[in-house]
Amino acid sequence: MNRQNHPELIVSGIHLELTQSLKTFVQEKADRLFRHEERILRMRVELESDPKEKFAARFKAKGHVIIDGPALNATVESDECHKAVALLADKLDRMLNRRAQLMKARRHRTHAIEFGAPLPKAI
Repeated sequence: MNRQNHPELIVSGIHLELTQSLKTFVQEKADRLFRHEERILRMRVELESDPKEKFAARFKAKGHVIIDGPALNATVESDECHKAVALLADKLDRMLNRRAQLMKARRHRTHAIEFGAPLPKAI
């Protein structure tokens, strides 16, 4: 986990019993995200099972990452619960990476400041 702060991980199941192996799998995937981004404050993962859905979208994994700035939300559907968690972790990792690249580009972008009137000379 993170050295500076210990982000909170909340795992919940909707119409699904959370086994210890599933919780451990989610923890391993979340640890990877915590290592990549140290500004994560809290992460909530919701796993949902809907047996009435078609087979390819039976399991949903929703991730909510609370970070400095706007929160990140992602949803993934799959036919297996572990596969949905893995896909969710990959999607959140891509979102965090894109956010970091945008912040880096914004930090290095220079732009000129224009004044409507000439500046007075210093005496």
